[in-house]
Amino acid sequence: MKYRIVSVGEVLWDLLPDGPQLGGAPANFAGHARALGAEVTLVSRLGSDSLGVDALRLLADRGLDLRAVTLDPFRPTGTVAVELSPEGQPHFRIQEAVAWDDLMVDAQHLSRIAKADAICFGTLAQRSPASREVVRLCVESVSPVALRICDINLRAPFYTAQGIEDSLRMANVLKLNETELVDLAGQFGLSGSAEEQLAALAGQFGLHTVVLTLGAQGSRVFREGQWTFEPGRRVEVRDAVGAGDAFTAAFVLGILRGWTVQEIQRRATDIAAFVCTQPGATPDLRLTLTQPFLST
Repeated sequence: MKYRIVSVGEVLWDLLPDGPQLGGAPANFAGHARALGAEVTLVSRLGSDSLGVDALRLLADRGLDLRAVTLDPFRPTGTVAVELSPEGQPHFRIQEAVAWDDLMVDAQHLSRIAKADAICFGTLAQRSPASREVVRLCVESVSPVALRICDINLRAPFYTAQGIEDSLRMANVLKLNETELVDLAGQFGLSGSAEEQLAALAGQFGLHTVVLTLGAQGSRVFREGQWTFEPGRRVEVRDAVGAGDAFTAAFVLGILRGWTVQEIQRRATDIAAFVCTQPGATPDLRLTLTQPFLST
């Protein structure tokens, strides 16, 4: 069975030390979900410039449904300057007033989105009112039983307290990292251990699953009242760009397939670790990693 997934938000070029790579968390997630066997619709906006043309070509090569990727005749395709720490961790400087700040969808787009088994969105693409409204329309279009994943992806200064709260209310699955948990704990007055804070978030916003990624230390998952932990993998990190998006894609496909949380975390961690060993956000995955997701 091919699951139908929608990814909505920014497509941009990561300007890495080794050269430009197509990126943006929604685009990275979409590419990995497609590699793991899903039918993926990408909702985004590109400039009518050479970077936009190149992006469309690469996205098409990944087998994505691009009918909801529109072109902006005035704003440029987004770019991000990426600097890597000695440990391979990325730091971003994000261009403003770009095409994905003016996302657009029409009735036909929303009709296709309504058939999705899962939709993934974040906060960065909601930094402008126009795109925030499109994200809301897309999420509200899917079935009530669909997965609605908020990969919160906080990038200062491009988020607000109200935007975070609205995103959590739209979601039933939340993915965040340790730094983002600190921000949310401050905003919502959460106290106690990380587990207690995440359980409180789940209860407050009706989230059936919360995924806390811990970088090289692994991940913790709170799903339907139960905790699981998966340690990280010891690998030689080339760069960590896109690793979290690969983890999210594998996690979503694992939930849709009905796997146990332990199996989902194990496979998602293996995929994320492999991405860390490769340049760029969406390297070709080894068959041993993808095969379990592709089997019927």
